[in-house]
Amino acid sequence: MTRVGRSALPLPRYTLRKRLKDGDVAYFFNIPTWARKRGCSIENEALGTDYGWAVARTEQILLPAFDSWRSGGEDANPTGAGVVVGTLDWMFHLYRQTWSLPTAKRLQPLSLGQRRVHETGIKMICEYILQDGRRLGVRRVSSIDTAFVDELFAKLLFKDVNGEKVERRTTVNHAMKTARTAWNTISRAHPGAFPPRNPFERMGLQSTARETPHATFAELTAFRSKAVEMGYPSLATAALIGWELLQREAHIFIRFMADHYRPPNRPDHAYVINYKTSTGSWEPLFSAKGAPLYPVLIAELDAIKQLRPTGGLMLRRDGSGKPWFSKGEMLTQVQRITKKIILGAGLRPELTFTSFGRHGGTTEASASGLTETQLMKKGQWSSTKAMANYLHDDDEAKQDAQMKRIKRRARQAKRK
Repeated sequence: MTRVGRSALPLPRYTLRKRLKDGDVAYFFNIPTWARKRGCSIENEALGTDYGWAVARTEQILLPAFDSWRSGGEDANPTGAGVVVGTLDWMFHLYRQTWSLPTAKRLQPLSLGQRRVHETGIKMICEYILQDGRRLGVRRVSSIDTAFVDELFAKLLFKDVNGEKVERRTTVNHAMKTARTAWNTISRAHPGAFPPRNPFERMGLQSTARETPHATFAELTAFRSKAVEMGYPSLATAALIGWELLQREAHIFIRFMADHYRPPNRPDHAYVINYKTSTGSWEPLFSAKGAPLYPVLIAELDAIKQLRPTGGLMLRRDGSGKPWFSKGEMLTQVQRITKKIILGAGLRPELTFTSFGRHGGTTEASASGLTETQLMKKGQWSSTKAMANYLHDDDEAKQDAQMKRIKRRARQAKRK
């Protein structure tokens, strides 16, 4: 029996979930209305309450049968089991199977949040309707070339919303990246089914260039003060963790465990993880002479660990004790309450929790004179390009740079 959990697992096309009166979740395969009007003979089907069985039956029997009807039998799989070999549907089907496994480039399974991003891209590509009325998903990978992909990108880039074209560049970029990775991953195991060149490579994708606003230390202080005043001291501490240790939201609220902070075998360190790259390092909390490097943060985390000696150190919300994260590790409550605190403190409304964490802390660290090597090591970036996304220009850094030039000129003048 499947109970409603905190994560909504992804479902195949035309598959719905429904909560029953007793709290169980049941699954249903429903043919779209347009197909029924065209005389589709595939019946709607109740799939029961077992998630694995429902997904397997849909992907292996019902969807191939429906796609075969839709293509007039052109892409029918003679075995009747599984998606049609050699199609985009087949490629993405195999790619999904790699998400729960470590790979050469990824030591950890994909999180539910990462899977959702990929599913959105897969659906956008495979559900695109071709001129002949077929889904793009039934096209064979051998028929996809760079010209087709460029044309597809242009058509997906804008969405009609109430008669107005709205650009969705970030979403479409993610879809193309998902296809690129899936193609590279599956073509290695099935080289004969794919053309020699990946048409999703070297597309020259451009981002929206929307910069995440970074907070100043004064804004961090104001935010922390207001958070405590409004009854959210854990958010105040979490913001300081992000600022001082350059941690991401998900790492702070989901993966920062009590054993990561001053364990018996390392009482003077905190373990800082980078889930994206499956790396981590022990950050010293005291100087060589024993002076605290993060006195305020240490005091607050010591107090928290006394209350929560095991499990997630920052996992629980203030008051309710419920986890901060919800479906697919989404931190909606963190973002909602953070915005309420920001507005209550009279700070810039464009600020977010990330502004106080990795973005703000990295910018301050750079302005304080840390070298590029020191920054990369502290923030655990794999490249300077990745780190550059967290470095923001501001007047203070530019003023400091010019003052150093002026002082140098003065020293040189005295020598003459």
